[in-house]
Order: sequence, then C-alpha cells, then structure tokens
Amino acid sequence: AVAVTVVGCAALPLRAAAAHRTVQVHGARQDVASARPSRRRTVAELTAVVLAVAAVETLRRRGAASSADDLVSLAPVLVGVIAALVLVRLYPLPLRRLARPAVRLRGAVGHLALARAGRTSVSAVLPLLALLTALTTATFGGSVLTGVTDTRDRAALLTTGADARVEGTGPLPSALADRVRRTPGVAGLTGVSISYEARTSNGRQTLPVAGVDPAAYAKLATRTDLGAFDAAELKQPAGEDEPLRALASPAVAERFGTEPFRARMEDGTAVMLRVSLVRDLTPAVSGDEFLVVDRAGLSAEAARPTVLLLTGDRIDGTALRRATGDAGSVLLRAQERARYVDSPLQSGAERVYTAAVAAGAGYAVLALLLSLLRAAPERAALLARLRTMGLTRSQGRRLLVLESLPQAALAAAGGALTGWAAVRLLSPGIDVTAIALATASSPPGRTGLRTDPWSLAVPTAGVLVVAVGAAAVQAWWSGRRGSVKELRAGDAG
Repeated sequence: AVAVTVVGCAALPLRAAAAHRTVQVHGARQDVASARPSRRRTVAELTAVVLAVAAVETLRRRGAASSADDLVSLAPVLVGVIAALVLVRLYPLPLRRLARPAVRLRGAVGHLALARAGRTSVSAVLPLLALLTALTTATFGGSVLTGVTDTRDRAALLTTGADARVEGTGPLPSALADRVRRTPGVAGLTGVSISYEARTSNGRQTLPVAGVDPAAYAKLATRTDLGAFDAAELKQPAGEDEPLRALASPAVAERFGTEPFRARMEDGTAVMLRVSLVRDLTPAVSGDEFLVVDRAGLSAEAARPTVLLLTGDRIDGTALRRATGDAGSVLLRAQERARYVDSPLQSGAERVYTAAVAAGAGYAVLALLLSLLRAAPERAALLARLRTMGLTRSQGRRLLVLESLPQAALAAAGGALTGWAAVRLLSPGIDVTAIALATASSPPGRTGLRTDPWSLAVPTAGVLVVAVGAAAVQAWWSGRRGSVKELRAGDAG
C-alpha cells in the first residue's frame, strides 16, 4: 500500500522534472520562419489551386463568344487567392536570405527589423491573402476599364478614319480644302476620292475604290495606325500599259490574287488594277472589302476628292461645320466616341468596374491598416523597452518602417505580378466589346484585355506608402507618449 501510494504521488512530479530538466520556452514557436503548414491546410490549398486552374482553363477554352457569368467574376479572385497562398508559403525564404547579410551591417536596427519580421506570427501573415486578392481585383478592373477606353477610341477612329471627316455626296468644291485647312485645330488634311459603286471585271460585284495621294495617305495611315504602308509601293507605275498598283483588303486580295483585273469607276471610265499591298484596315474606307489606288492614274472626274480626312488634337467642330457649309457632312471622332456611352448597359457596367477598382484598393489599404493596428500595442512596448537601452527616436522610426516593409513589399510586388498574370491568363476568354459599345458595330476582331501600367503601379505604390506612413506615424506617436504604461503592460505579459 505504501509503495503504491509513493509511486502514485511521485509519478507526476518526476514526469514534470524530467520534462523541465533543460531550460526551454513554454510552447513551440509559431512564427512564419519555423511553423509548418498542417496537412489539412495543404489539402485545402491544393483543392483551391485545382479549382482555380480549372476555372481559368475553362474560361480560356470557352472563349468570349458566350455571355458573362459567375466564372468571369470569380476567375480574377481565384487567381489572387492562389497567388496569396503561394506567397504565404514563400514568405520566410527572402527573410532568411536577407537576415544573413544583415548581420554584417553597422548598427542593430536593420538586423533587428529583419529578425522581428521573420518571427511574425502566422496569423499576422494572413492579411497577405486580403492584400493579394484586393490588388488583383483592382488591377483586373483597371485593365477592363482601359480595354473599354481603347475599344471606344478604336471604333470611333474606324468610323471617321481620322480625327474628323468631311464627306460629300459628290465631288467637293475645290476651294473647300483651303477653307477647312484654316479651321482652328486642323493640323493635316488628306483628300480622297471614293467610288463606292465601282464594278469589277465581271460587272456583277461592286466595291469601294479610293483614289489617294500615296505620300499624304501613307502618312495618315501611319499616324492613325490603320494599315500603314510604304508610299512608293502604291505610286503609279512609269509605263503606260502597266496596271495601277492597288492596296486591297484580304477578302479582295483573295478574290483577285496578283493577276490584273479591270474596274469600272462611277464616271464610266475603266482602269486596270493589280493588287500589290494587302492590309486589314485603311483610313478612307471601313469594311471587309476595299481598294486604294493612286489617283494620278484615274480620270480627272474620278480623281476629284469626295472626302477630306483631317488630323489635329483639338478640332473646332463648330468652325469646321461653318467652313464646310452645305458642301458636305462633318463627322468628328470625339463626337462619334461619345455615342458609345449613351447606353445604360455600357455606363452601368463601367461604373461597376470602377467601383470594383475603388473597393479593391480600399480593401487592400484597410487590410494593411488593420494588420498594423493589431500589432500596435506590442510594437509600442518594444519601443519603450528599447528606449530604456538607448534607442533614439529616429532609430525607432527606422525600426518600425523596416519591420513593416517586408510584408508590404511582398504584397505589393505579388499583387502587381498576380494582376499582370490574371490579365494575361484571362484575356483570351473575355471580350470587352459588349461593355464598350452601345451598338452592334465593333472594331474588326475581338477586343481583349491588355495590362494597364497605371492599374499595376497605383495600388502597389499605395500599399507601400500606407505601410511606411502608418509605421512612421506609430513611431512618432509612441515617442510622444510616456513609456511607463507600455513597460507595465509588457511586464505583465
């Protein structure tokens, strides 16, 4: 009985003595440098990765032909979440790399800041998820808005062919070009004679034929980025029996090939043409079928300009209409572009994406501020202890700024990279034409997304500025307060 009592009473003290034979910290460290993710977390992350990859691949294969649904809305968020999970896993690696050379630096502020950043608790790294998701959403929304703007500009340019267009029902008066050239804002003028009902050799098919001055028209095509070409390749050949060189659309070039063919103009004259250049677009004529020739090879009647294409930054529409009078109609590129935002669908969709950009940027800043406020009491106590050891106020500010920089810099760089990747991955499956244009007319081909540098730079810079500013303000505020309260709080903990 005595032996059983002794063993029963001494078992617990002996076990405790054996466990505390050596001095050790109570509980294992739970910082990002030493904590290993659990199996459940690994399984959950792999499941999310599989779902994100499947969503992106489905969206890319499906293309932009179908209407938008939840998959289009969730794809950017899924990409951001996956990138955040990867960055959380990789977060300790750069800190370990930087901590080794930081030991050789003069002073203890840099080494102490990196050491504290590496010992951040796992829960403090979780705001990276919010930051990456918010930054990816903001970048994607900004790219959509940029794509909408580009699509509207392109559609307006294709309609007018230049910054402004003056077109008559027949040949324009010869004095009109001089009056229009003196209009405020007009920097360049190119005259074009267009025969919309020119007939080909079989007499049954009609297509527009534009007679141009090759040198001036080549400059216009280069400036507007609508089928740029070399003017020398369109000039009239020296021989009289040689057919006129023509710039054709792909459909016309496929129909006639490189063999000469006859085209009858609207004035009844006939010319022999040969396709020498092929371009998808041209400023004078829009559509899938057109021919552009040197008007020096046309008759005097067919060579008279019927269209004036004007270039200039700020063309005065009122003065241009006054100078044109009843000779022709005036179409401004700016006014044509303004028509595309009249539809409630287009304006509402644009506001939704604008709100998404603002909400994403605001959510990123909020997540960063909440993570900094969560660690504010502990940082204040740390500064109070270090000030008793001789740390100056400027060193305290540098310590807090350097400590907050790794997470903010990783989130900013990861957000920019993830936003760029999301746009590149999802661009084949998203068409912004329906959002940009209120009418059925659209630029040739599908209008996809492109990365907007401002959408990448502004949220990234905002995260860094907020992180550095919050740390500096916290250090300044802690320096103004006394250290007794922080020291007592730290001793009690």
